[in-house]
Amino acid sequence: MVCCYSCPRLCSRSSLYTLALGLGFVTLGTSRIVLLKFSANAENKYDFLPASVNLFAEALKLLFCLVMSVRVIVKEGRSCRDLGCASSASFLISLKWAVPAFLYFLDNLIIFYVMTYLQPAITVLFSNFVILTTAVLFRVVLKRRLSWVQWASLVILFLAIVSLTKGLGDSQNSIAVPGLHSNPLSTPSNSCILYTQLLEQMKNSSASESWTSSLPGQAWRDRIVGKMQSLGVGHILLILQCFISAMANIYNEKILKEGDQLTESIFIQNSKLYVFGVVFNGLTLGLSSDARGLTIHCGLLHGHNIYSLALVLVTAALGLSVAFILKFRDNMFHVLTGQITTVLVTGFSLFLFDFHPSLDFFLQAPIVLLAIFIYNASRPKDPEYSLQREKLRVINGEVFERSRGDGEELELLAKANTDSESDEESL
Repeated sequence: MVCCYSCPRLCSRSSLYTLALGLGFVTLGTSRIVLLKFSANAENKYDFLPASVNLFAEALKLLFCLVMSVRVIVKEGRSCRDLGCASSASFLISLKWAVPAFLYFLDNLIIFYVMTYLQPAITVLFSNFVILTTAVLFRVVLKRRLSWVQWASLVILFLAIVSLTKGLGDSQNSIAVPGLHSNPLSTPSNSCILYTQLLEQMKNSSASESWTSSLPGQAWRDRIVGKMQSLGVGHILLILQCFISAMANIYNEKILKEGDQLTESIFIQNSKLYVFGVVFNGLTLGLSSDARGLTIHCGLLHGHNIYSLALVLVTAALGLSVAFILKFRDNMFHVLTGQITTVLVTGFSLFLFDFHPSLDFFLQAPIVLLAIFIYNASRPKDPEYSLQREKLRVINGEVFERSRGDGEELELLAKANTDSESDEESL
């Protein structure tokens, strides 16, 4: 209580919301990485379809947001047309949510394959590359300024990650965790057993290799695959995921806060997003011949265990927490809070995943975290961003805690500081 009286902002509703969002995101993010590892089989692969996990998670998020959206509409006396399906024009406007939904679909799918190649600690450490991609997109898309110190810290971050990639060698490769695998929840039917056996025979058939090798350009594709394997498939997938994740979060934050959307209910906005998420994951299961066959003969729950079902719940809750962070805070808060996840997952990997890092890891990993700290500590003031944050405070009813209620603070923030802007506009 003494701390609250001496610094009331620390005990404000905004600070408590921020603390809750941060703790929730860190807990769910760490749990997701651990469950991704536990849900794999003894060969470090997945018996279930990864798209089925994402489909269940998107369906749960959609159901939750639809219920909350109806509650908001009834409470405010609005029409159900606000969900965006009243006319063709409103439907076309709602299509903008398909872009982040597709990017999130790719992001959530790639992580399953990354975990089959890399150790969890290496995955979360190298995923800090997303800070570099996010910073560049922040400048290009959202027009946020970066100081020279921030650019320098990003260069150090990139060099440190590259150095870690070259120095760890085989210790970064993922291995199966003995004794921590759960049996499938359901027993496969005879039809499912026959289909999986047939699928396995087709994959191992030497005849398939004989005719594919004669296809035009097959030698060129084999060289490309060999080159990717020499560079590290896990690292390539992880870098691709960093770009996709940054684009998804940046674009999602932009449409969550642009214009009148800043005052729109987050549940109505996310309902539109998750509809497309269900569609994309459903199409994956329907269009892929292997996935479609497994779904028809074995069902969506084929290969699932207790860990994969827990992964569904955690993935759904994590997606909702990210949406709240992007709506009421910003993307950099989401990225920088993830550094606590890096520390926690690394600690768990030492005890759970047989991770034995070398001395180089302990010397170079702190450089990554230090570069991230310097980047955050040297953030320049952005009048437009401050104005947007203040508008969110007004919407949440927080400004009255430290204002007379006459709108003086918003008026001051709305004034453009042209002198300071011109000096840093080139950045």
